Amino acid sequence: DPRLEGWPLMSSPFPTTFIIGTYIYFVTSLGPKLMENKKPFELRQIMGFYNFSVVGLSLYMTYEFLMSGWATGYSFRCDIVDYSRSPTALRMVRTCWLYFFSKFIELLDTIFFVLRKKNNQVTFLHVFHHSIMPWTWWFGVKFAAGGLGTFHALLNCIVHVVMYTYYGICSLGPAYYKYLWWKKYMTTIQLVQFIMVTVHIGQIYIMDDCQYQYPIFMFIIWLYGSMFLVLFLHFWYHAYTKGQRLPKMARNGISKDQ
Repeated sequence: DPRLEGWPLMSSPFPTTFIIGTYIYFVTSLGPKLMENKKPFELRQIMGFYNFSVVGLSLYMTYEFLMSGWATGYSFRCDIVDYSRSPTALRMVRTCWLYFFSKFIELLDTIFFVLRKKNNQVTFLHVFHHSIMPWTWWFGVKFAAGGLGTFHALLNCIVHVVMYTYYGICSLGPAYYKYLWWKKYMTTIQLVQFIMVTVHIGQIYIMDDCQYQYPIFMFIIWLYGSMFLVLFLHFWYHAYTKGQRLPKMARNGISKDQ
């Protein structure tokens, strides 16, 4: 897309690949080794600011995605990319790039885990999700900034408003934990997100003569939605059906209030 000429990180996929590779190495190897003989960092205030900032950013991107297409003309079916330089089309390009860049900001999630020595939370699902999103979105922004391929980004922004609000309240301290009874429902919202992504993009198999410019992206998004639906269902089963992620006191039948 010539409209992106000169934009940060968009000249080549290699800077993005390097950042992601460095991130994976740090959170899975270097970081835990550096922290091995050190006390966990106390990052409550920093994390509170970070989480609520991501909530604000996600709200802004939700609004921009809506105003640049999803609430102003998109049909939720075969919406092709507008490569013109109209104000609406350029607004979508800026929003897509901002969404792509926000995925680098969210890498701090895992870095905070490492610095706080919460290595049990650095799971395959977590690291894979945080790694694959910025890498695939580089290609999305570079070639197809708009159209039906951005529906999952809109949903993801909405989900992140809920998710980072949860994290933000959690970072406020134990006095606020009583307001976090809805954690299980947050995972349900994530599952609904992937179902909606899979169903929306799955229309490619029943739509006749859709002129979307990069059909390969439709398949990748469908594969992405289906794969993460399975992974999150697996997480749901082990976390809630088998009770492996419930608080110890809850598993023992003792409430926090007691």
